[in-house]
Amino acid sequence: MAITAAMVKELRDSTGAGMMDAKKALTETDGDMEAAVDWLRTKGLAKAAKKSGRTAAEGLVAVVVGDGTGVAVEVNSETDFVGKNAEFQGMVSGIASVALNVDDVDGLKAADMGGKPVEEVVTDKIATIGENMSVRRMVKLSGETVVSYVHNAAAPGMGKIGVLVALSGGDEAFGKQVAMHIAAVNPASLSEDDLDPSVVEKEKQVQMDIARESGKPEQVIEKMIIGRMKKYMAEVTLLNQSFVVNPDLTVAAAATEAGATITGFARLEVGEGIEVEKEDFAAEVAKAVKG
Repeated sequence: MAITAAMVKELRDSTGAGMMDAKKALTETDGDMEAAVDWLRTKGLAKAAKKSGRTAAEGLVAVVVGDGTGVAVEVNSETDFVGKNAEFQGMVSGIASVALNVDDVDGLKAADMGGKPVEEVVTDKIATIGENMSVRRMVKLSGETVVSYVHNAAAPGMGKIGVLVALSGGDEAFGKQVAMHIAAVNPASLSEDDLDPSVVEKEKQVQMDIARESGKPEQVIEKMIIGRMKKYMAEVTLLNQSFVVNPDLTVAAAATEAGATITGFARLEVGEGIEVEKEDFAAEVAKAVKG
């Protein structure tokens, strides 16, 4: 029986198996979908199917820098315990190295890693380690100098928070200080120009509504808003924030003193924005009984 791409896709969707594994299973079973699922299960390659519904909100962020380009990649697992697993860490390190040669996360998943697409490597690791995993996102940054920093490192170059900073001028030591600041303070953007205008407008409207509750005249409110928005910008934009290393200076002023211009940054934190479904104990027991 001819094995079609649609059949391979259907088997992959139902089991979480890699593309080549799914094709081989269908070939071995002459296109019988149910038999192919059983074939994958006997090989330990369909474990991913049951795992795929579980939330992977732990894991690691890995950073790699080379030739003026840096990448940060988030690879998720279900538990923090797996993040300490040397086998998982080795896979994450390899994925980050591959990421230097691609532009986005879809390209990364399809990229070759030791003769297999990265996505397939992850699927294989799900089968051996026994937890759901995913390559969630990546970010790439280029500049005259790119410096990386990992907060709460689990292994060299990977941990819970990964930061990249692009600089022109200055030195790596200053770049590292800025990266540590970013890890701690989590700015929304580099400068006011980079902030989403809709976010700024929403904040301005909120502040105006708060000010109007005071019953003050509109001309007074307008002056209040100018001050409050200036404070807001100082809180959320990197260059306007007080530098954690020297709070008497803004980050922009510290950069000037160091002879540097900060041209960009990226910050990834494990599990950021993932909603984890919580079940009570009774619900967990009921779910286990139902299988």
